[in-house]
Amino acid sequence: MAGHDFPEPADGRPLAESALPEEAPALHHACDPAFRHGVVVGFDGSLSSERALAYAIGMSRRTHSALIIVHVANRLPATVWAGCEPPVFVDVPDHRTEVLGLELACADHLAEISWVLVERGGDICHELEEVGREYEADAIVVGGTHGLVGRIFGSVAGRLARRAQRPVVVIP
Repeated sequence: MAGHDFPEPADGRPLAESALPEEAPALHHACDPAFRHGVVVGFDGSLSSERALAYAIGMSRRTHSALIIVHVANRLPATVWAGCEPPVFVDVPDHRTEVLGLELACADHLAEISWVLVERGGDICHELEEVGREYEADAIVVGGTHGLVGRIFGSVAGRLARRAQRPVVVIP
């Protein structure tokens, strides 16, 4: 016979059946399949994030994919002054996500695409990349940072572009 011969397993079952695992474990975070391979955009209501959102909406329309809008809630450092202990981060209630969600729900430019608002807390770069991984996003869109804070600590866009495992689009 031409080609390769595949030996039968010792238990007599066909090779295809014996190669299948009994139960495949869930490898990814459970997310709505309609949003898989979508476009992730960081949004906080600032002018640069509004420009990033506008670009991400256009990208979603062009690629016929969903939009995952991510708002990362504030975490404030509560520095411990006694000794050399590292700073402790305290989650502060951020009602901004609710306000942003209401504004987005009323926006006409989002009416034609599927979108979801995801709230996270923590480091912005880490959380955007994590959401991108969970949703198997095709790209992450962020606004550029202009100002003294971005120059001193490094911009979110720059840090994300260096560490992300998927394309990052930075909108000036």
